[in-house]
Amino acid sequence: MAHLGGSHHITMSVGPAREDVDFHVGALGLRFIKRTVLFDGSIPIYHLYYGNAAGDPSAVLTTFPFRQAGLMGRRGTNQAREVLLAAPAGSLDFWHTRLTERRIAVTEDEVADQRRLRFRHPCGIEYALVGVLDDPRQGWTGGGVPAEHAIHGIYGVGVHVSDPANMVEFTSESLYGKDLDEEGDRVALRVGEADRGGVLELVVNRADPPGTWRYGEGTIHHFAWNAETLANQEELRFAIEGAGYTDISELKDRKYFKSVYVRSPGGALFELAVTHADGGWTCDESPQELGRRFQLPAQFEDRRAELLDRLEPLEI
Repeated sequence: MAHLGGSHHITMSVGPAREDVDFHVGALGLRFIKRTVLFDGSIPIYHLYYGNAAGDPSAVLTTFPFRQAGLMGRRGTNQAREVLLAAPAGSLDFWHTRLTERRIAVTEDEVADQRRLRFRHPCGIEYALVGVLDDPRQGWTGGGVPAEHAIHGIYGVGVHVSDPANMVEFTSESLYGKDLDEEGDRVALRVGEADRGGVLELVVNRADPPGTWRYGEGTIHHFAWNAETLANQEELRFAIEGAGYTDISELKDRKYFKSVYVRSPGGALFELAVTHADGGWTCDESPQELGRRFQLPAQFEDRRAELLDRLEPLEI
């Protein structure tokens, strides 16, 4: 039977590459696991990957630094807006201090009886740290964050919609979402296992105009769900297309995982991802060496010198 195991990764369009690394590695203490390029289009753009200790599916954030290309996005409704990260429940005071010391403005919030810290990426994308109990994913301590405070991985994503009804229907029927919960202007469902970052929060937003769907600094481009196997991914794709959601792509090989993309009725772009059977992140680097070398897919390897010359300098 077709299923989803939770989240796989979140991909965002951000500003300068150096600023992005300083935020994710320097402030959030995530592990830098890969530096490669955007596979789509003709403009050279970095594709940077961050994760927890093992780079687990459900714990990876990826970014396209678009400042150099000058492409700006617009945050709005009918769009994924909020990156939700899971941190140990007793760590939020530590994080409040750490972020504030790095001049990142932090506000307190509580949703469904869970304490949250809200802050923003330097390019404006909204983040929240959610305090959780009993998360088995191991945070990365190589960035100076003690194990008892290190971020486990993704908690979920917040999608802003003018009305949540169609998204609830799509999530429940096509993504096997369950545990529907409503609180104020927020409707939440869980996709996949409870500790695999699969919380989808639909935030009713009738104040903002629609946000951009194309690449552009300051926006979330897509949220990826973990389809786990290629056979399951294909079954999901056929079922979603058969339900009438025909804005869905063919299979795309992203070297580290294989992907199918579908535009949800709430506007957010979702991906069904399967980590590549030939090693995933370690297909071109050992587990100890992740992120140390500029990696390119085979079709771009003969352009290595050109791409490095055109991309902004970035030492990790």
